[in-house]
Amino acid sequence: MATQNDTPKSSSGTKGEAPPPQYSKVALIIGIAGQVGSYLSEFLLDKGYEVHGMSLRSSNFNTQRVDHIYIYPGNKAHSARMKLRCSILTDSSLCLRRCIDAISPDEIYNLADQYEAAVSFETPEYPADAVATVAVRLLEAVRSHVCVTGRRHIRYFQSGSSEVFGPKSLKPEYWDKHIEDWARPPLSETSRFQPWSPYGVSKLAVHFYTRHYREAHGLFACNGLLFNPESPRQDWNFVIRKITRAVGRIKMGLQSKLFIGNLDASRDWGFAGDYVEAMWMMLQQEKPDDYVVATGESHTVDEIMKAAFKYVGLEWVDYVVYDYSIPLRPAGVDQLRGDAAKAKEVLGWNPKVGFKKLVEMMLDEDIKLAKREKVLVDNGYIDVSNSPVLGPFERGDMKRTLEALMLPS
Repeated sequence: MATQNDTPKSSSGTKGEAPPPQYSKVALIIGIAGQVGSYLSEFLLDKGYEVHGMSLRSSNFNTQRVDHIYIYPGNKAHSARMKLRCSILTDSSLCLRRCIDAISPDEIYNLADQYEAAVSFETPEYPADAVATVAVRLLEAVRSHVCVTGRRHIRYFQSGSSEVFGPKSLKPEYWDKHIEDWARPPLSETSRFQPWSPYGVSKLAVHFYTRHYREAHGLFACNGLLFNPESPRQDWNFVIRKITRAVGRIKMGLQSKLFIGNLDASRDWGFAGDYVEAMWMMLQQEKPDDYVVATGESHTVDEIMKAAFKYVGLEWVDYVVYDYSIPLRPAGVDQLRGDAAKAKEVLGWNPKVGFKKLVEMMLDEDIKLAKREKVLVDNGYIDVSNSPVLGPFERGDMKRTLEALMLPS
């Protein structure tokens, strides 16, 4: 199924019409509707690419993160070079191959993901399907396409995760959980893999599938081990966004408390918009390889929470309630920090947005959303008592509701 014309880019125009413009490169993004996919599409469009996006859907085709490119009239130059398609998890490698044949991409970015490591404990079979099976089908489709067409210049990026690492990925002398985070060395491409969640296991399988197709079939295929990409486009069910969303609503008087669980978990949080540049750089090299993409700094959930309240001028102690009922992972990892030295040296990549700026960017967005929600509350369209934590609207639904009601956004 396609949401736009499936005509390959090489098709000529009808009689009396100029042929469609040809762009420098063509990219196919699997998982374009996610936060990373939306930033990558913007990045590639700015570089003059023709971008084809595919979203692996289950029940609905959600494009809210790319609507500002694809639908709104202010982006005519970009929307003319962007085409969206959708697929389902059960699509075979043959179906994916037909899609690749039609598009003839120069670069393929597989960002299809399940993302939530914690949820994977409840449905461990889902990441196996949504992550590992999708990836191997796509790799096989690329291999088949190359064999039939001879287009050996095609390049493939596989989105990886820091969840492939665990507490014993470091040397034994660092296994003691009481060692301070700053005293532990960061994790690199040569660190031992030790996933502690079904999601992490699936991502590790994908990592080795990608290496297999690179080494056995000669594909130009790269793994990017991404450490916690975050942004104002992140889903609300991830911890930073949960915090910034709640703080924004508290600031606007829509919420009174932030209920939170484990404050000690420490991660290397980076800006998704910075990470997409590293992904693109990997595919511009002479040889394919695997890279860690990270900031090199780790911060706890407690630090995030305090930074967020400080930014809006509120005392966190007045609003935060530690909720012991929030379940922890059956197997948790206290701290993960990445070493992107290889990416910096080989690719020339460096992150631009630091931790403090990232939290502030996300808060600015969530304060804006809270102001919009307050318009609905003040005009009697919703009852705030029915949404004590996150509010009743997903981000796209709120925007569409405001437009329908002709209320200012």
